Amino acid sequence: MKVLDLPFDSILPEEISNYSGNLILTTRKESPPNCKKPILHEDVLEHDFTVIRGLMIQKLNLDYEEKDLVIGIDPGQQIGLSVFYLGKEIESSFHSSIEKLIFHIIGILGNLRAKQKIIKIGNGNMDIAKKIEKLLNLRFCSSFDLEYVDESKTSLKIKNFNQRGKRDMLSAKFISQREGYRYSILPLSLTG
Repeated sequence: MKVLDLPFDSILPEEISNYSGNLILTTRKESPPNCKKPILHEDVLEHDFTVIRGLMIQKLNLDYEEKDLVIGIDPGQQIGLSVFYLGKEIESSFHSSIEKLIFHIIGILGNLRAKQKIIKIGNGNMDIAKKIEKLLNLRFCSSFDLEYVDESKTSLKIKNFNQRGKRDMLSAKFISQREGYRYSILPLSLTG
């Protein structure tokens, strides 16, 4: 929980039923059979931090208006990534490897339920954007929606140029909030 930068209380198993917090993380063995609080079990920790954040939001069943998973990508030398789940940003990062980015995105798409899974890619570097689309289509075995969006005016002037990828991450966030022409990508196993 410290790594996720989330406040938490450490309690004993016999205190779980009377705990006043919103969510409980415990082992299956120590999980009470009749608990009214939402519970996540230790196996959730096998996932990536972004997926864990998403599963927590999902488990808390907060009544968000948005029911979508939206991933914004700023293609370039450093690839900015912004992930919104149920209307809340759960990740802002940058990646230097397309392969690692694709692996990361597939983990997110495959582990979080959503009414719609939408990937929005900026049109600033179409060579990298098309490569991302192609690799996702090859490696992700389910459908998702894809939008290429206008990337103009998404790069803010940031002091010290692109300190730790901040500009790329902010650009990805802006891209995730823009609209483009949306079309569905079906897995190759269905389309042949």
